[in-house]
Amino acid sequence: MAITALQIADSALILPLIKQQSVTMLEAYSANPRLSSVFATQQRWLLGHMALGLHFRAAAQGELTTLSRFLTSVTEHAVSSRNTGDAFIKEMIHYGYASLVDAANDRRSRPISISTVALEAIHTWAAIHLVTLDRFDNGRRLEVFQAAEGAIARLQPEIADGLLTDPVIRQPQKTFSLFTWLNNGGVIMEWLFAGLGEISSDGRRYPTPVASLADMAGWLKLSRTHLDRKLREAEAMGSLGWAGRRGNSAMWVSAAFVREMIEAQAAKLAVIDAAFERCFSR
Repeated sequence: MAITALQIADSALILPLIKQQSVTMLEAYSANPRLSSVFATQQRWLLGHMALGLHFRAAAQGELTTLSRFLTSVTEHAVSSRNTGDAFIKEMIHYGYASLVDAANDRRSRPISISTVALEAIHTWAAIHLVTLDRFDNGRRLEVFQAAEGAIARLQPEIADGLLTDPVIRQPQKTFSLFTWLNNGGVIMEWLFAGLGEISSDGRRYPTPVASLADMAGWLKLSRTHLDRKLREAEAMGSLGWAGRRGNSAMWVSAAFVREMIEAQAAKLAVIDAAFERCFSR
């Protein structure tokens, strides 16, 4: 049986496991920040998974997915407008992560080919999360995944289906939602999680490694003004603050915000585990 999001979120094991996972995700970001930034908002992340799911399902039939099929799926799942979906594909093409293929019999179909770099990246992403699930219950998911021929082609479309239909993932709440629509917002939360210190004696706060707003904006290649605005919104909600002078001292995050981040990660991990069960445990 797949593990539920509640089982994951309520386990005492999950905080250190998510911290480990965040460290690994940041390493992947550092290895290819441009590719990571393409998927660094909630909307782009979902569009990317949708495109990959369509790619793998078409490939299983010996075909390429098409731009029109992708844009239809964008509308059906209400991820974005068609124009935003089209702009996303154009950006993928611009950076070489996808390409449009001439269709000999119908140029209007505009088949999409996904690059090897992008396919390798989703394989790494899946493996990182399977490692976390294995550490959670001493499983063998990664071993099975690595041994199965065409494993990512089977697993990723199932993951995409789960992500696109899970209400917790599609409708993030409270402070977490502030960052899901910020460029590199996902990376910000990974960074905060990776460097969490020990909870305060009153159980209300966790220290973070963030000591300079300028350094944080520079590392993430974000506008300091835009980042500052989002952080101020989070501060107004009581979700984070500074030990001393704002923006130039150690930043802390609230236990409630950490719980939000854990619940979001748990929802994602539960989707991945359920997809793995459907693909490899029958």
